Amino acid sequence: METWFADLMVALRSMSDVEAMIKLGGIAVMTVIIFAETGLLFGFFLPGDSMIVVAGVLTTANGERPALLNPWSLCFWLIAAAIIGNQLGRWLGLKFGKRVEKWSDGWLYKKRYLEIARDYYAEKGAASLVMARFIPIVRTFVPFVAGMGRMPAARFLYWNIFGAILWIVTLVGLGHMIGGTKLAKNLGVVTGTVIAVSFLPVLWKIFQKWLTSRRASKA
Repeated sequence: METWFADLMVALRSMSDVEAMIKLGGIAVMTVIIFAETGLLFGFFLPGDSMIVVAGVLTTANGERPALLNPWSLCFWLIAAAIIGNQLGRWLGLKFGKRVEKWSDGWLYKKRYLEIARDYYAEKGAASLVMARFIPIVRTFVPFVAGMGRMPAARFLYWNIFGAILWIVTLVGLGHMIGGTKLAKNLGVVTGTVIAVSFLPVLWKIFQKWLTSRRASKA
């Protein structure tokens, strides 16, 4: 138990190098990360999409490098973590949503992220639980917002499961396809591209909010 915990701590300290983190911590560390990112408000900074894609790459042999992960085990545990994480997020929103709204900004919490997630949820409805899976930060806060809005438990669970399966299978599958190509030999480029693309919707939402507030101040 102590050895596993020590490995977890070392792996988490290696998050700047996603490939090294995966090789060191394996599926266990990735499961913890996905659970925290989808269930806990302070998990918004964790490497979700990029980690899953790189993990998918490592399910395929390439040249002298063997396949390091089993894709079926990978998908099973990450889907389970994503589902349970969202269920926790909803429960936290249901129980503590009004209290959290009064928090001031800190390193582990940003009110603007909650507002972006609320706008996204209001715009997309239940489907936001699926679409937000592919958007960093938003996927952390949308389950919490759904809990604040008291989305019915059965409806939330349905969209939660569907979104988790679609998210994990799509990104693991993408990585698996890349794994047999030349791109797999430069995972830094793969990681950077995934991060850049996944953050575009967040940056657009922030820009829209800034533009709206600027127009309001001039009115």
